[in-house]
Parts: sequence; C-alpha cells; structure tokens
Amino acid sequence: MAVSQKFHVDQAVEFFPGRSVDHKAKGRYTIVRLFPTDGNIPQYRIKNKADGHERTVWENELVSSRF
Repeated sequence: MAVSQKFHVDQAVEFFPGRSVDHKAKGRYTIVRLFPTDGNIPQYRIKNKADGHERTVWENELVSSRF
C-alpha cells in the first residue's frame, strides 16, 4: 500500500532539520520535487527561498508555511 504525500510541488514549507543536519539549514523552502515513496516516510527535494540551496528531506522534517 502506497503512502500518500502531505505536500505538493511549489508548496511553501518550513524545514526543521533532525539532529544530524546543521540547524542553520532551518528555514523557508519550496517543494521542488516529490520522490517515489519507498517506505513509511515520504521524501521531498526542497529549495531554500533565500539562497537557492537544495536538499532532500523527510516529510516529518517539514511543516506547511504561509509566506
């Protein structure tokens, strides 16, 4: 059974990194790509609104944002 994804491409989100990620990466991002679900937690490619940096993150590190 496939896990549904909570976010969609072009959606504004806030990234709250886990312990293993530099907490300076926290902030406002835009979803740029949805990855095929392989497991229980969907993954996304996000792009930083300020500097354009992209990273791959787990869905549980994101919350919807209104900016």
